[in-house]
Amino acid sequence: MWLWLKKRGIHRNPKTILRIMRKYDLLAEIRRRRKWIQMGQQLHKYENLLNRQFQADEPNSKWVTDISYIHTKEGVLYLSMIRDLYDNSIIAYRTGTQQTIHLVLDTIRLAMRKEKRKVATELQLHSDQGFQYTSREYFNLTQFYGITPSMSRRGNCYDNAMAENFFSILKTECIYRLKPKTFSEARKAIDDYIYFYNHERIQLKTGVAPLTLRHSA
Repeated sequence: MWLWLKKRGIHRNPKTILRIMRKYDLLAEIRRRRKWIQMGQQLHKYENLLNRQFQADEPNSKWVTDISYIHTKEGVLYLSMIRDLYDNSIIAYRTGTQQTIHLVLDTIRLAMRKEKRKVATELQLHSDQGFQYTSREYFNLTQFYGITPSMSRRGNCYDNAMAENFFSILKTECIYRLKPKTFSEARKAIDDYIYFYNHERIQLKTGVAPLTLRHSA
């Protein structure tokens, strides 16, 4: 928030901003730990090529992907997303009311449609060992696009920390505050937040929003 205000010519002490945010209940909630569930039969496993090297020298050379759960009164909405480690932008995302392989495949297809002409010669796509990512369909689609899969070690969430990091930010800054009651409300909240995150939310490390950095590359 301090950086956001500074960009708009409003210069205040960070402690003053923190005090005001606390007074008006604008502070983010504490991030919650994710419960890990293993589902289905694992057909394909891949080496941990990313190996926690969470920096990329160029766009579309290292992507991370995962699925998260948004709870509503209508049930659980599943969010599949792909994040580029070059600028931490969200390249593509899909939502669904069922946790299916097709949700993951559609996310990849969308990402490739948007970025196909800009993809690096060797693109790594890193995931955990969820059943969608070990499936034959996932293997076939990554082969079709020439994507090199990378996979976390079993039960090691830190290997895919950058995917988890985004879900934590989304839930802390948006979902836990809005508490969407319906799938429609949750989808709108996700759409609005990801647009804000990509175009406006300033990153401490770079001092700019993800797509600002991307467009300057």
